[in-house]
Amino acid sequence: MDILLEPLAYEFFRHSLMASLMVGALCGLIGVYIVLRGMSYIGHGLSHAAFGGAVVGFTLNLNFYIGAGAMGLLAAILINQVTKGGKIKSDAAIGIVTTAFFALGVAIISRVRKFTQSFEAALFGNILGVTNEDLIVIATVTALTLALVFLLYKPLLFSTFDPDAARVFGIPTGVVQLAFSFILTLAIIASMNIVGVTMIAATLVIPAITARMMTDSFSRMLIYSTIIGAVMGLVGMYLSYFFNAASGATIVLFGASLFCLVLLFNYLKERFVLHEHIHRHGEVIHSHPHGPRHEQYEVSQAEGDRRNER
Repeated sequence: MDILLEPLAYEFFRHSLMASLMVGALCGLIGVYIVLRGMSYIGHGLSHAAFGGAVVGFTLNLNFYIGAGAMGLLAAILINQVTKGGKIKSDAAIGIVTTAFFALGVAIISRVRKFTQSFEAALFGNILGVTNEDLIVIATVTALTLALVFLLYKPLLFSTFDPDAARVFGIPTGVVQLAFSFILTLAIIASMNIVGVTMIAATLVIPAITARMMTDSFSRMLIYSTIIGAVMGLVGMYLSYFFNAASGATIVLFGASLFCLVLLFNYLKERFVLHEHIHRHGEVIHSHPHGPRHEQYEVSQAEGDRRNER
């Protein structure tokens, strides 16, 4: 217990712990829609575009969040417009638009060498860099995201699984997609100082994928993914403190470990756990266990029955 309480004596760790909890839950919630839409690359792309915007904003003496948010939102809108016709796939549009914005930021850094601010925190995350302003921004974005997901639950659900059917039923999929892009951009901007640009995609995808392996229910997947993301943030920050490592790296590594454990559990469950199979023989209801050996036996028995019929 003393080991867990020791870091809490430091104000910077308390700030970072609160931020990582909110960011983890936020990314876990948003990540469900990203994974189910098959857009896992979007988090990686928009974070790079936001980084380019942060560099541009710094050269113009703008606030970090203003520059990064404006460029990230612009990138999201451009991606939606480019893919609207259907001729260009979303992964190609993401690669073109966001890489161009990131390249703009790199080009400015290479030309303007009088930076008084280091962008290392934005790239890799920085446990020491969380301020009261950061906490306010993260809390505001988290609350806004929860509110929008609650209010747009059904439109987001329909648009995620079947956008064509959603349009038929009168759901304004364009507006819904724009709203989703808006909250996704805000989530990425709020997460940059915690997990860094290089790790944001993983924090969006890992909780959702892990939750997907635990349930087939969409509502439960939202809950599980949010909890997993929060746990990743909590434990990852402690690991970052004790191992003196980048916060984003430790959060992602712990999340990857959770994913591997769930994957192993599912494999062992499918491989060794027997399942009761219930079926009817005439008027008689019959049940017997199903498992690897039973399945092999049934396949062999079915093959034998076919041979006898011949």
